[in-house]
Amino acid sequence: MNTPAKRKLKVATTSLAGCFGCHMSLLDIDERLFDLLELVEFDRTPLTDIKHLGKCDIGFIEGGLCNNENVHVLREFRDNCNILIAVGACAINGGLPAQRNHLDLPTILQEVYHTSHGLAAGSDIPNDPELPLPLNKVHPLHEVVKIDYFIPGCPPSGDAIWKVLTDLLAGHEPQLGHGLMHYD
Repeated sequence: MNTPAKRKLKVATTSLAGCFGCHMSLLDIDERLFDLLELVEFDRTPLTDIKHLGKCDIGFIEGGLCNNENVHVLREFRDNCNILIAVGACAINGGLPAQRNHLDLPTILQEVYHTSHGLAAGSDIPNDPELPLPLNKVHPLHEVVKIDYFIPGCPPSGDAIWKVLTDLLAGHEPQLGHGLMHYD
C-alpha cells in the first residue's frame, strides 16, 4: 500500500530596510539546503525570483520599515503567512537603518540631496510617484503587525535559522539555545 506523500510546507522570504545579510545566513545552511528542499517549497524569495506572494505556511522577513513600500510588503506577508518570523536586528529593533531615528527626516533629505559634497548643481530631493514614500522613523516589524517568532542577530547564524525551521517543520515550538542566540 502506497502512503500519500506528505505536503511540503510553503516558505517565503523577503528583505525590507536592511543589508540582505540574513538571506546570506539562510544560504549559510549550505548543503542542508538540499535536505530543506525535500521538506519545503519556496514561494516569494530571492532564491526563486517570484515577485508575488501566495498563501504560505512560514514567512521570514529581514529588515525594518523605512518607507511605505516596506509596510505594504510586511502587511502582505502577515495576511498570507500562517507563521511570520522577524529575522535579524533590523527586523526586531530597526538595526542600523534606525540610527537615523534621532534625526529629522527633512533635515536628512536636505543634507543628502542639497548640501553634501560632490552633488551636481541644482540637485533636488527625488519626488517621483514611483519612489516609495519614506517614513519619518524606521520601525521594527512588531510595531505594525503581529510577529510569531524572532531570530536575533546581525545577522543570525545559518544554524539558528536552520534550528527554527526544523523545529517548526517537526511541529515543535522553536527553541534557540545559548549557542545559537546572539545580539551582535
